[in-house]
Order: sequence, then structure tokens, then C-alpha cells
Amino acid sequence: MKHHLCLIIFLALTAFSFAQSHGSLNVNQDSRIESLISKQRSLYHIDSSFSGYRIHIFMEIGNEALQHAEQVKRQFQNAFPDIPIYLTYAEPYFRLRAGNFRNRVEAEKCLRRIKPKFKEAFVTADMIYRPKID
Repeated sequence: MKHHLCLIIFLALTAFSFAQSHGSLNVNQDSRIESLISKQRSLYHIDSSFSGYRIHIFMEIGNEALQHAEQVKRQFQNAFPDIPIYLTYAEPYFRLRAGNFRNRVEAEKCLRRIKPKFKEAFVTADMIYRPKID
């Protein structure tokens, strides 16, 4: 019974204190929590890639491959300025891949937009970048 009375008093005081605060709440947080959040943000920015999908636009080998890749990249950026495109080199090929899609459905939807201008485009698994956080 004594515990019940203490609980009732505690709840009454808590309700009274909330009623007096008019909807504002102050949170006192241990400073180490902000330090941990800061460290997590740093790690997030260092390793910001994970498995996902991109749209393969171009792949070529040879002496003129880089110049041709840059030309196709400009064409793509002019046609689709809202879709990021990445030029990579994995011996012996220069590749252009577009987008950062978390799942194949998103990539296929975007492919339907791209396909009329880049007929050879297809969806492929790739390492993609996470959206930036502030």
C-alpha cells in the first residue's frame, strides 16, 4: 500500500510539473552522446557506399575510350541532369554508370526514362553512395 501511495504522489507531481511547463520540455543529455553522434557521422562519410543498383550506360576499351566516355557522359548529363553519372576505370574498360538505386525496381523505373536515348543501357548491381546527411 505504501508503494502505491508513493506511485500516486509521484504521478500527481509529474502531471502537475507537465501542466506548469506549457508544452516545453528540457532534455539534459550527457555530452558523450554528442561525441558518439559526431563519430558516427564521420564514419558515415568515410564509408558512404553500399550494395545497390546503377544503370550501365557505356563500356569501352582502347586508346580513344576515355575521350569517347567523356563525350557520352556530357550527352547523358545534358539529357538527364537530375541523375548522377559516374565514370570509372576497371582494367581494361572505361565505364559509365548512372544513379544510386537502393533496389532493382527503382533502377528499372529510371531505365525506362533513359532507354529511348541510350538504347544499350541496362540495370546492373553496383556499389552506390548513400544520400548525404547534415
